[in-house]
Amino acid sequence: MRLVEKSKRVIEAHLNNTSVRALSGSMVAYEGQVQFKSAGFGGGEGVLAGLRQRATGEGLSLMECSGNGVVYLAHQGQDVTVLELNNETLQVESEQLLALNGNLGTNVTFAGVRGNMSGQGLFTTTVTGSGQVALLSAGGPLIHLEVSPQYPLVVDPDAFVCAKGQLSQSFVTDVSWRTFVGQGSGEAFSLRWDGMGVVSIQPAER
Repeated sequence: MRLVEKSKRVIEAHLNNTSVRALSGSMVAYEGQVQFKSAGFGGGEGVLAGLRQRATGEGLSLMECSGNGVVYLAHQGQDVTVLELNNETLQVESEQLLALNGNLGTNVTFAGVRGNMSGQGLFTTTVTGSGQVALLSAGGPLIHLEVSPQYPLVVDPDAFVCAKGQLSQSFVTDVSWRTFVGQGSGEAFSLRWDGMGVVSIQPAER
């Protein structure tokens, strides 16, 4: 089963007696003999996943597409990027996750206290294993920024999409740059990434 970028905003899931998990409602067309069913939430399995989603506000409503054919997936005209994971862990904002295939598991982990002024939750979704992940980004394609020990990275939490590598995340309070752009009354913190890896952002805020 492969995910293929059909265009900037649509991906194809090629099924050959296989299945793919995708964001509920993201199917825009399909060809062949394909069945659809609920795949629950992305924070684990069954009732526990539902409870965790209600408690944290971070979770996915997924559907499983299985059979033979091609499923076309898109969501609200956003750009789509397919990433390959090779026994890796990806930290991702749940609302940016469009589809997963292969031997990939999802969970919800504690990310730390982000402050009281943001709509961001205290938890983040992780995708672990080997396979493909299709991610959504608003305002254009994902922008991949490298992080090294010499050059830590600070990003707007509303622009953050995902991160992978040997990275640690912390929260820094710095309203000065927001004041310069006329947003001094907005979020009073940013996300800081240290270590070695890649952080991907979108060119539009949520």
